[in-house]
Amino acid sequence: MDIILKQDLPSLGYKNDIVSVKDGYARNYLIPKGMAIQATTSARKIHAENLKQRAHKEEKIKNEATELASKLEKLDIKIGAKTSTAGKIFGSVNNIQLAEVLEKEGFEIDRKYITMPSEQIKTVGNYKATIKLHKEVSVELDFEVFSE
Repeated sequence: MDIILKQDLPSLGYKNDIVSVKDGYARNYLIPKGMAIQATTSARKIHAENLKQRAHKEEKIKNEATELASKLEKLDIKIGAKTSTAGKIFGSVNNIQLAEVLEKEGFEIDRKYITMPSEQIKTVGNYKATIKLHKEVSVELDFEVFSE
């Protein structure tokens, strides 16, 4: 029996995949638990239309993320930190401070999507951070930590 998966199942496939399983497994387990629906001709047409609409929305989101990535690459980011005479930072600089600086520049980016080379930066210098804007779009952002 062919079914359309409603959620990811490690042994079968991913959400919206059409897979073939034994009739008893589909009728007694997958369909009653709401994990799948039977792939009838009408269900296949609805499934195809939903995939087409979702692809259009995903393309629009990806294009917006690409535009944002090109704007972020042009930025010159500087983060000030209090340091000792040897150049060591009191405390550390992490993705929270970088997200705050980006917000002041006019870019609303959640700190969860910012990854740094090390979790905390403890010395003055130039660094790179990776910002994941979309599952297929990420940008490397150069920034400088300087002594205030």
